[in-house]
Amino acid sequence: MLAAFARILLVILGLFLLPLGSHALWWAMRDDVAPSWRAADWSSAELLPAASEAPQAMVAVYAARVGRWRGIFAHHTWIVVKEAGASRYTRYDKVGWGSPVRTNGWAPDGRWFGNAPQPVVVIEGAEAERLIPQIRQAVASYPYQTLGAYNAWPGPNSNTFVAHVMRSVPELGAALPPTALGKDWQPWREIVGFTPSRTGIQISLGGYAGLALGWVEGIEIDFMGLVAGIDIRRPALKIPAWGRIGVDAITW
Repeated sequence: MLAAFARILLVILGLFLLPLGSHALWWAMRDDVAPSWRAADWSSAELLPAASEAPQAMVAVYAARVGRWRGIFAHHTWIVVKEAGASRYTRYDKVGWGSPVRTNGWAPDGRWFGNAPQPVVVIEGAEAERLIPQIRQAVASYPYQTLGAYNAWPGPNSNTFVAHVMRSVPELGAALPPTALGKDWQPWREIVGFTPSRTGIQISLGGYAGLALGWVEGIEIDFMGLVAGIDIRRPALKIPAWGRIGVDAITW
């Protein structure tokens, strides 16, 4: 029994803790991490055209590293929509301060604590127009948007919110980054269910541990919010803290 326990510890050490430690060391050596909220750059990363220059409908999900030491292992994600002919984009975030679900709190493609966002999925035209009402309905139906319902770890948090929308609108057909801490959180009454894309099965033990097997999500093992796995559809490794390494996962 002790031998089996030792093997489990070695697996946890090699699969989760060593990557976390190496990424923490790399993060500490950076000289471009904003020291505070006020000192960070929150401006547009200029990933989106001006709304007036893009008459088509658009849906996008973005992810950016969070601030200070938390950026070692976590991304923040949010949702952007724009109907055809609309004069502005609408951005939705779940945050732990102020309004539980924030609308247009920042530029639609804004940096997060100075970290430039990366697109997770971008859909334009008729398909985006069809999905936008479903997305708005999913945003409104998020069950953890009251004051006090936010829990940075293991969830529900900002990434739990975006995962809820993606689960409600599986046609988005994308997977959040493995570093989107909280994306796999589910209440204990829902231990087993579909992955957000509904292409596989997910097991979640309150966000503390879990497993996902899906065509879109790939194979993911969750331990205390750290995710290790592999993407077969778009070949890549998912390494705790470092994130995805391999073929770009963005869905256009």
